[in-house]
Amino acid sequence: MSFEKLDLIEPILNALKHEGYTHPTPIQATSIPIILKGTDLLGCAQTGTGKTAAFAIPILQRLQLEKGKDNGRRNIKALIVTPTRELAIQIGESFAAYGRFMNLRHTVIFGGVPQSQQVNPLKMGVDILVATPGRLLDLINQGYVKLNDLSIFVLDEADRMLDMGFIHDVRKLIKLIPPKRQSLFFSATMPESIRVLASTILTNPEEVEVTPASTTAETVVQEMYFVDAENKKDLLIHILQDKSIQTALVFTRTKHGADKVQRFLVKAHIKAEAIHGNKSQNARQNALRNFKDRTTRVLVATDIAARGIDIDDLNLVINYEIPNIPETYVHRIGRTGRAGLNGKAVSFCDAEEREFLRDIQKLISIKIPVVDDQPFPAINIPAEGKGKPKPKLQQQRPPRTQNVGKSKQPLVVRTSLTTDPNAAPKIQVKPKRVEQPQQIVSSPNKYWGKKTRQ
Repeated sequence: MSFEKLDLIEPILNALKHEGYTHPTPIQATSIPIILKGTDLLGCAQTGTGKTAAFAIPILQRLQLEKGKDNGRRNIKALIVTPTRELAIQIGESFAAYGRFMNLRHTVIFGGVPQSQQVNPLKMGVDILVATPGRLLDLINQGYVKLNDLSIFVLDEADRMLDMGFIHDVRKLIKLIPPKRQSLFFSATMPESIRVLASTILTNPEEVEVTPASTTAETVVQEMYFVDAENKKDLLIHILQDKSIQTALVFTRTKHGADKVQRFLVKAHIKAEAIHGNKSQNARQNALRNFKDRTTRVLVATDIAARGIDIDDLNLVINYEIPNIPETYVHRIGRTGRAGLNGKAVSFCDAEEREFLRDIQKLISIKIPVVDDQPFPAINIPAEGKGKPKPKLQQQRPPRTQNVGKSKQPLVVRTSLTTDPNAAPKIQVKPKRVEQPQQIVSSPNKYWGKKTRQ
């Protein structure tokens, strides 16, 4: 199927040709006709399948065809809410690309930067607003964002929105937008919590599920390295010594971990930068730009910061630390193998992460192949199928004591063996228990033992 068969208007078709698009992806081919007819939609598709174009293209067409009914006023007609600034910027770029031949305005707002540069476009008037929840609610409260004329609402990356704790902001927002609207709900995974949230937003939606929930792309080769935590650093440097790896995205669970990995890579003369929530917006954008133009070879990122990274020819994703949320693994390795291209994802698993690995393999229904031929094999944990790790020997605890009167006496009998085989073992004998004196209150005299008749 070609885009021409989707009944798209000429300005959009020209923009798609300008971008080099010829055939829609499955999520686009299925979703665009549904959105064009004004029906609510519940879409489930893994990252890299073209979700943004699936809602951006029909939104642009609907607003273009309705233009002229508002007496020339530019009020917000479409609102797209997404969890991260990087993803918001990426969506804004998509609207700019697909709407390049149309007279529609859009802007992007997010936290972490002065609001003045975002308020000015809002004062001039926009048709489409892309926003992260926090800054959106802030500008609504200040009166800069008015949603009275809103007709299309999109909640993108809904599963990540819940993971990041934005559920309360989303519920506040739903109360502020007109009840009569078209709502589009997109998520890479569809657990029960997401369906419950969707039921509060959507009205009689059509459901589109391009791939089974929580599956990994077939174009991505997955590998697992069992390695002790203290050797992960050396293993990462060893892998990156392969000059054929032109770009690599390395994931850590924490901001501190991302900075730590970036520092030792630079010390090993590997050009690397880190992005995470503590970095300024300018620093994050510069790091992404350097990574895309290959000035930087390795980008180290936390999950939240990396959600908006969209690089078609990314060679390798490395899970330096395995995520503790199984769905996060799907999102991570979805950064490579995009747009039908081949990709590779390797993961480092230490002893404490073994449980995380089991959860991931259960979710994706795949046993990830293990690489045994590597210079830093794990000592504390074995490869799959080679038995359980041996328990660590515990040091002998000192004898427990019990109060006897005002002194402490050993309570446990222990045998102490000497290294001399002819020597007799020394034995500590449990002492006889001494009863505490009991006071007889019914008599002025004191007795030991039981009370006697008077």
